[in-house]
Amino acid sequence: MDETDLLTRARAGDPAAERALYDAHVDRVYRLAYRLAGSDDLAQDFTQETFIRAFARLGDFRGDSSFGTWLHTIALSVSMNGLRKVKRFRTREADLDEARDHGWTGRRAEPDLKQRLAAAIDALAPGFRAVFVMHDVEGYTHEEIGTALGIQPGTSKAQLSRARARLREALSDFAGEWTA
Repeated sequence: MDETDLLTRARAGDPAAERALYDAHVDRVYRLAYRLAGSDDLAQDFTQETFIRAFARLGDFRGDSSFGTWLHTIALSVSMNGLRKVKRFRTREADLDEARDHGWTGRRAEPDLKQRLAAAIDALAPGFRAVFVMHDVEGYTHEEIGTALGIQPGTSKAQLSRARARLREALSDFAGEWTA
């Protein structure tokens, strides 16, 4: 079947046409991704992502170049972006034995402080407690907190500030010991 016909059918949502286009181009896309990534696993991931993006954007293909050229442009973009992400992730990786020694000051919190902190957190108003735990303990952003709790990000920031102020007040008798 002609590639133009396959493209027309694939744009109309025909899964058989999509499969035929995939089968016709998957080997070349994989080889490109493999040459760039140097890893079978990454090349497979990049190939899959290339076809997902291509079929999602099939309506954008104008036919100025061949479908294969257009597909390879997408594959190149997907692979290069994927490699940047992998590089960022790998530069953040640390050996567990090395990580154990970093950031350790040797100071342990007193059991009384731990109990008082837990009690102070429990004593916060429910909205303050939720924002404090989600942001400072779990690491959510204010936008994520706002979405989850149905509040504005600015409200989340204000509640976090108030929660921290109340915790500082509740634990003020420990402040001298820990600021020295």
